[in-house]
Amino acid sequence: MNAISHSEENYLKTVFHLGADGKQAVATNAIARSMKTKPSSVTDMMQRLGEKGLVNYRKYRGVSLTEAGKRAALSIIRKHRLWEVFLVEKLNFSWDEVHDVAEQLEHIKSEKLVDLLDQHLGFPQYDPHGDPIPGKDGNYPSREKQLLSQLPVNTKGICIGVKDSSASFLKYLDKNRISLGDKIHILEREDFDNSLLVTVADTEMRVSHQIAANLYLKIL
Repeated sequence: MNAISHSEENYLKTVFHLGADGKQAVATNAIARSMKTKPSSVTDMMQRLGEKGLVNYRKYRGVSLTEAGKRAALSIIRKHRLWEVFLVEKLNFSWDEVHDVAEQLEHIKSEKLVDLLDQHLGFPQYDPHGDPIPGKDGNYPSREKQLLSQLPVNTKGICIGVKDSSASFLKYLDKNRISLGDKIHILEREDFDNSLLVTVADTEMRVSHQIAANLYLKIL
């Protein structure tokens, strides 16, 4: 297979995420919105990736990853998330700073470097945002999780991840002292706007529906 360019890697990663971790076909318009580009540019890229055997693309039927494409996407995601762990744990970056830096580091080609990085970090399973880190063999660990917004009153759980990993959202969580690992108990739901009254690590607070729709919990 010909070498995969940085741009092609970014497209493969996007198709993987939009397609429910590579399980579903994705519309080219959805890819264009995510990549902030023109649908015609996406079509050209999908044809190129199709010629390399990385995607299955049929006009009007969407795009899906081949097995080779999925392996390539998982490799990119593995590198990205390992670098995020390294930046937080070893260089004291905050979790809202690491995404853009990891976007640059994920394109490093050296498998030996990535394997040694994984070993140096103790083979972590999850990144600083709670997302699973694919294994070298392509194994993609998963965990049972549900969005806080979808849970009934009196549910108790542990915050294990975020749906929105933007810097602004992560800074909001830091400002309000909401962290991964915190125990959250839903006390009541406001019918008017679906906001929730909760305790977070024994501190009572009200969170909007938008915030609750971006926090993943493991039910206790």
